[in-house]
Amino acid sequence: MGTKGERTREHVLATAETLILSRGYSGTSIDEIISQSGLTKGGFFYHFEGKADLARHLMRRYLDKDMAFFVELSERARSLVDDPLQQYLLFLKLLAEAMVEFPDAHPGCLIASFTYEAHQFDDQVRAMNAQGFLSWRELFLGHLEEIAKQSPPKTEQPLEELADMLSSVMEGGIIMSKVLNDDSVLGVQILQYRNYIRLVFGDD
Repeated sequence: MGTKGERTREHVLATAETLILSRGYSGTSIDEIISQSGLTKGGFFYHFEGKADLARHLMRRYLDKDMAFFVELSERARSLVDDPLQQYLLFLKLLAEAMVEFPDAHPGCLIASFTYEAHQFDDQVRAMNAQGFLSWRELFLGHLEEIAKQSPPKTEQPLEELADMLSSVMEGGIIMSKVLNDDSVLGVQILQYRNYIRLVFGDD
């Protein structure tokens, strides 16, 4: 459960993330976060030095949660099947299902929000943002490199680009799901990427 201070910090971060995903970083004031959190101003500044410090904690929290989610699904897929291609296909299926079953898992993307307002942040936050994408690439690329060892792609396919394609699909799927007000879009797009991977590496 954590200490009372840790629970309070988590509550403030969760509240701030919800507000920022709804209104944007520049459109969300510290006073609003304090009010929504039920905290005093002194309580807020006990946990965070200011809005920039809050942004750094938000980004780290978001990246850690997302990576833990991806790693859990990846490890589950690896534990269930031996073939590298089937492992990645299963990972993608589990990912798509998670997005359909738990649409609130991705009410929006903090990385995208912070990218749109990059001028609001210091170099540390911008570097953390970039590192998030690179961490995703590394995880997805690990699967693709294992597949390519056994089943080379049918056409020339830079594996890093295929790994980044999944990140692009997810970010675009989140935007489309919000624009169209359709929670199924993200899962459907991940499954389309899955079909493409099967075509690139699968047997004729």
